[in-house]
Amino acid sequence: MSIRYLRYVAAVIAAWALAGAALAGVETSVPAGAGTVASGKTADGESGPSPTAQGKNSGMVWVAAPGRVEPVSEEMRLGFDIAGKITDVLVEEGDAVRRDQVLAKLWDADLRAAVAAAEAALAAREAELEKILAGARSMERKEAQAALAEATTVMRQAKIEHERRERLLAGEVLAPEEADRAEREYLVSRQRVEAARQRFHLVDDPSRSEDIKRAWAQADEARASLDRAKAYAAKAEIRSPIDGVVLRKHRRAGEMVSVSFDTPVVTVGDISRIRARADVDEKDIAKVREGQRAYLVADAYGERKFWGTVFRVAKILGRKNVRTDDPAEKNDTRILEALIDLDEPGLPVGLRMDVFVIVEGGPDGKNGTLSDGRQAP
Repeated sequence: MSIRYLRYVAAVIAAWALAGAALAGVETSVPAGAGTVASGKTADGESGPSPTAQGKNSGMVWVAAPGRVEPVSEEMRLGFDIAGKITDVLVEEGDAVRRDQVLAKLWDADLRAAVAAAEAALAAREAELEKILAGARSMERKEAQAALAEATTVMRQAKIEHERRERLLAGEVLAPEEADRAEREYLVSRQRVEAARQRFHLVDDPSRSEDIKRAWAQADEARASLDRAKAYAAKAEIRSPIDGVVLRKHRRAGEMVSVSFDTPVVTVGDISRIRARADVDEKDIAKVREGQRAYLVADAYGERKFWGTVFRVAKILGRKNVRTDDPAEKNDTRILEALIDLDEPGLPVGLRMDVFVIVEGGPDGKNGTLSDGRQAP
């Protein structure tokens, strides 16, 4: 039976005696330092002081609430974005980790193959783009120019032969068929010259703008496919989002993970500074605000007090976060979260503590000294 419980029993008996005396019409006096007591639960599940109470002989009024210690970064449960088999978990509980450090890996041979295929496709598209931008090679230009010169020479010879046969035909010393054949050869040679000229211009002119745009688009598409393959392959690794410590190792190498349900592999947190998350009862939320001093106690540390400052108060009510092992505990209590930044590190993450937010007559400094120089209770 704890000292807190004995104090509570004594306070309840005194309250019943005062109530009985009031009903009997007897005047009573209450000591100036006494506080009101109501039914409440502390972080360890035992009955304790009401959410609002006054410190004995100190003039200090506080709001009591259950709380839990957490890292300044909160607890980050890290898992994989894809399903698969874990091949490596590279850290153990308590290990210090750096931001972007690899913590665990999945089997990823198929993902690496997809990345290699995307890299090859990109290389092919980039080569095609370079070819279009560079245009024809000098040897291709020379070949087209030579073909044009050859066709021009043949056309000239065919023209001379055609003119000669036209004269012979006019002197009636040549059959008309021979003159027609010479004319046909001349006309064909002219068409061949025109085709060679167009071929030379096609090779010699720069690439068309639409061909260049298409080649750029195909290269960009291949590059995007590579980025997508790399991004998917990166999902086979868990990297630390912060500088911190591994708080819990949930999975081992060889285990399967799924995205259908919550399967964290490790939990990390920054414990260079710690804070407490307190559940302030709904009827006391108007008394708690940022900047107020608070102290925390836990049975594991006896009478030792851990001081801190309220640095954030939630803007919305919710369900309680800190629960005890009492099966009769009400879980539908409406609370307002208050975060207390503790002055010193060292408390284990997850420790349930009783939080006392000082709303009147609080200490001036971080050592719990009251404004009149006395030590806070």
